[in-house]
Amino acid sequence: MHRLREKYRDEIVPRMMEEFGYTSVMQVPRLEKITVNVGLGEALQNANAVEAATRDITKVTGQKPIVTRARKSIANFRLREGNPIGVMVTLRQDRMYAFLDRLMNIALPRQRDFRGVPRGSFDGRGNYSLGLTEQLVFVEIDYDEIDKVRGMSISIVTSAQTDEEGRRLLELLGMPFVGTRAQAA
Repeated sequence: MHRLREKYRDEIVPRMMEEFGYTSVMQVPRLEKITVNVGLGEALQNANAVEAATRDITKVTGQKPIVTRARKSIANFRLREGNPIGVMVTLRQDRMYAFLDRLMNIALPRQRDFRGVPRGSFDGRGNYSLGLTEQLVFVEIDYDEIDKVRGMSISIVTSAQTDEEGRRLLELLGMPFVGTRAQAA
């Protein structure tokens, strides 16, 4: 069992039951999945972009991503239905916890001038979204092997009903929000 999952089970569940007054362990919010998405607008001109992004995301997440394709044609963007426009991976269970642990403790602090992640990026249902501007913050990516710096969006889906519950869950897991652990260091 991953150490973040053990921390959730042993420390976070009892603490959240006390703070929010849950009567059952099953009411406590939990992580359901993490999706990592890389948009590839340049894939229309550069056919190798899809392979390069797939290689990078596979290294970072430990799971091979699927290629997302355009659903409809848009003439202004020279986009045709079925063209590859990105890669996406959905992480669950142990891979999800391992990825989140590396993201919070290694990758995010490696960003230049990192002060913490914004608190306001919740969607109203306890899910959190985060954007990274470059894949180089992950230790698994070698600078000499990349062809282009690409950003990615990361969505953390929880079973929380409100943003407050989702925020507290991520805080207890160790997410470095602005004004918490980042300022203490």
